[in-house]
Amino acid sequence: MAYDDALAGRVRDRVGDRLGVTEKKMFGGLAFLTDGNMTVGVHGDDLIARIDPDTTDAALAEPGVRPFDITGRPMRGWILVAGEALDDAVLDRWIERARGYVETLPPKK
Repeated sequence: MAYDDALAGRVRDRVGDRLGVTEKKMFGGLAFLTDGNMTVGVHGDDLIARIDPDTTDAALAEPGVRPFDITGRPMRGWILVAGEALDDAVLDRWIERARGYVETLPPKK
């Protein structure tokens, strides 16, 4: 599946200049990694966000959010946010939430 270039650009504008952030094609989309850990990504028209697994159920109750289950099995701590729900404030909030969680993880080599 191709990913939305415009959404990828919006994400890149918000995270691209941070130290330790790299881009990598993953899951048929584009991922942004912090110190080797996937933080957010773009899959089709949607945002992938990696969040604290303990907050998954609460996140799924928010508008436009659904499980990240492209493999057929939902993964706790991973969500998809519908592109139509991503105004600038919502996009910023999910990016910061994902970044806040990923920064608690050890860097990958």
